Amino acid sequence: MNTLVNNANGLSLNRMDTIYIGYDPREHRAVQVLMDSIERQASRPINVVTINALALRRVGLYRRAPHVDSTCWGKAPSKDMIDAFDGRPFSTDFSFSRFLVPFLNQLEGFALFMDCDMYFRADPCELFDNFADPDGPAIWCVQHQYDGGGEQTKMYGCVQQAYSRKNWSSFVLYNCGHSANLMLTVDDVNTKPGRWLHNFQWLPDDEIGPLPEAWNWLDGHSDPAIEPANVHFTSGGPWFSKEAGLGYDTWQPKRDIDAKYCREWLELAQKHAATPEPVEV
Repeated sequence: MNTLVNNANGLSLNRMDTIYIGYDPREHRAVQVLMDSIERQASRPINVVTINALALRRVGLYRRAPHVDSTCWGKAPSKDMIDAFDGRPFSTDFSFSRFLVPFLNQLEGFALFMDCDMYFRADPCELFDNFADPDGPAIWCVQHQYDGGGEQTKMYGCVQQAYSRKNWSSFVLYNCGHSANLMLTVDDVNTKPGRWLHNFQWLPDDEIGPLPEAWNWLDGHSDPAIEPANVHFTSGGPWFSKEAGLGYDTWQPKRDIDAKYCREWLELAQKHAATPEPVEV
């Protein structure tokens, strides 16, 4: 089922719901599993697009780069990335490019952004059906109260940064044509401090709608009694475990409930066992 949306000319068109996944070559296996989970769970076709920083640079939409003094300048993503604009570390290739989603969707209709370290356990179409209201807020997200769970480091040995609204931007349903989102520009995405972006500072608070926590259930943090629609391995992920066979042995689930979802992810990942080894960091 397509959704009727108004384009930039104010004319109505039918378009398919779209999910944008943050892509980092070091987490290619995680992206594959997430895409498979969308295909398995979705009750109708959904357009799925990866946000690839290299491609976005080539087309001129993304110019942000690590600081020239960063040890990763000119190299593949690493744990040493320091942003050139605010001087703070960031951990993935899509830390900032995620905020281009309204523009990638041509400022029309609804689009979901999600980090790649997730997988669906329920129908993603239900999210669009229940929350994609043109008269609703500019964005919807799970409004976690989360500071990193006391961990000092996360994936690849990156420092676990504590900041307000942490993980809100990891799973966001954008009302792309909403007038409040027109206050965000491509230049903002390329130049504003990371905390300005991750705190959605272009929006008044009443334009940030709350999603149920089941849609962004955090390992090691969320209530085990919640049945997740979407599991988020924010502390690392099964692809960093020895069991995944990708050359890592740096992650283990913290709780029994996390171990349950780790096993589910590993089962989904079996079909991709022939994928090449991960990018070295």
